[in-house]
Amino acid sequence: MAKEIKIHNKSDKPDNIVQKEARIFQECEEIEKQLPSFMRGFFMYLKGNVLPMTRLAYLHDIRFFCNYLINETDLTAADKPSKITLKEFSEIKAVDINIFIDYCRQYKVETDDSIYVYENNNKTLARKKSSVSVLFKHLYRDELIPKNITDGFDPIRLPKAGEREIKALQDDEVMVMLDAVTNGTGLTKHQYSYWQKTKKRDKAILIIFLTYGLRLSELQQLNVSSFNFSRGEFKIFRKRGKESIMPLNQSVTAVLEDYLENERKGEAILSEEDEDALFLSLQGTRMTERQIRQLVKKYTSIALKTSEHEGYSPHKLRATAATSLIGRGNSIYDVAALLDHEQVTTTQLYAKHKQNVKQDLVSDMEWEKERLGKE
Repeated sequence: MAKEIKIHNKSDKPDNIVQKEARIFQECEEIEKQLPSFMRGFFMYLKGNVLPMTRLAYLHDIRFFCNYLINETDLTAADKPSKITLKEFSEIKAVDINIFIDYCRQYKVETDDSIYVYENNNKTLARKKSSVSVLFKHLYRDELIPKNITDGFDPIRLPKAGEREIKALQDDEVMVMLDAVTNGTGLTKHQYSYWQKTKKRDKAILIIFLTYGLRLSELQQLNVSSFNFSRGEFKIFRKRGKESIMPLNQSVTAVLEDYLENERKGEAILSEEDEDALFLSLQGTRMTERQIRQLVKKYTSIALKTSEHEGYSPHKLRATAATSLIGRGNSIYDVAALLDHEQVTTTQLYAKHKQNVKQDLVSDMEWEKERLGKE
């Protein structure tokens, strides 16, 4: 049974962020205990050089790879990952990794009563390949294996940044979504019953996403104490521990104050862990990232006139904020600063996304209309 994590916080970070990082570190350490001891140097490298969530993703991939070696190959005699030997790892060839990546495209996991089929796209495959590549490069650098086999790994073709379709709500769709969250328009009877209890919270979440283009984790971690209404600002914690002070506008201030004063539960009935959380579930606990994602997909699906499953993710509301800001004539560099883009080239992708550009183009190519006009 995992021990309870208690925080003795002397940093400037809120307790909930420190606690989340501590949980990630604990999960990383638990996975490391399951892996071979000769990877210890690799674990130290990850801890000191990558973000906590990236470290965790790498470790999940390496554990998956080790279990693959045990269950799907004859490359090891081990019955669990920690027993795989350095000698066995030294004998792995590039072709073995390429076969592993191909296996990851689609594989099955059987339980007592079900067979689960997992299918991965090239982006996921590239991440798994990257995890294994970093491991083998590190082992070679530390002279634990004789060859750097990563040069023999097959390339995985990913679309270039400019080739990706930018998915974002158009302004009229944003209005439909905000009408839905304000008045309950388009909701099913079941959704409407929940909306009556959470409409002010839901609206505040959507308005903040649309205004600032926050990442999901950034919004989920917000606290009541993050906001200073008298100064018209609030503080968020970005990736890599960066802090940002964001200005409040009238719309955000209005929906937040409405939520805090008229819907959010009072601190007297909340647990110590959740009393400062800004966005609460109906159970009075901090909303999870999954709950916020489902909320966004529900309201965006109404705007898009599609199923809830096909609704947009919070990241696409981030794209909506970017395209809307640029469409209003704001500087790409200013928008990059607001969204915390490390490279302005990322922001430029949204500048290329012009609303209705495809519709405008095809509207000028009415071949049949022109043919009939000549008859």
